[in-house]
Amino acid sequence: MLDRSCIEAIDPLLEILDGKWTLPLLLELFVGTKRFGELRRKLHPISPKTLTDRLRVLEEKGIITRMQFHGVPLHVEYELTERGWNLQPIFAAMWTWVQENGLSAERGGEEMA
Repeated sequence: MLDRSCIEAIDPLLEILDGKWTLPLLLELFVGTKRFGELRRKLHPISPKTLTDRLRVLEEKGIITRMQFHGVPLHVEYELTERGWNLQPIFAAMWTWVQENGLSAERGGEEMA
């Protein structure tokens, strides 16, 4: 059984993953390196400010790297760090849990009752 120390230990991870756009953003980066514009198109209707804010938090936490390429035009690419890639099994476990427990979005969580 989980005790309080376990819950307290995962709290920083939950803070990183918090927010409407963080999970879809990470899922896009699991596919591969992306430019800012690519992420905006894939995550439409995310605002540029929200995307920038989420990317900054993930970069500060060591989940992604930001690479700026000088030239014309200037562009920036984002990719997962090793620490970011290590989140993939967590997402896989959550997917498995949802599939096994029937809480798909189509059902709206009706089986929880």
